[in-house]
Amino acid sequence: MQQPAPDPVLKSARREALCVLGIWLAALSYTVPYCYTHGYGRTLADLKFVWGFPDWIFWGIVVPWCTCVAISIWFGATFMRDEDLGEELPEQDDELGLGGG
Repeated sequence: MQQPAPDPVLKSARREALCVLGIWLAALSYTVPYCYTHGYGRTLADLKFVWGFPDWIFWGIVVPWCTCVAISIWFGATFMRDEDLGEELPEQDDELGLGGG
């Protein structure tokens, strides 16, 4: 017995979710080790500032965050797409008369 082909909307949503998960894992795998290795055990004399942030916060949090924002904008503008959800159902009243389905 063959299974029916997966819904294109579900297939697209899974692909997009896996890409977002990959971006999140990449950011996490950079940010946590970088902040751990560069943020702890430093003296005040060793602390440097970049645009008003301590250097380890700038390179470990601000830059990856801005990179993720740029990737998210690109991802939403080019990679994601609208899928046809099928024909619109007529509006029906529910048992409470609230107009929901």
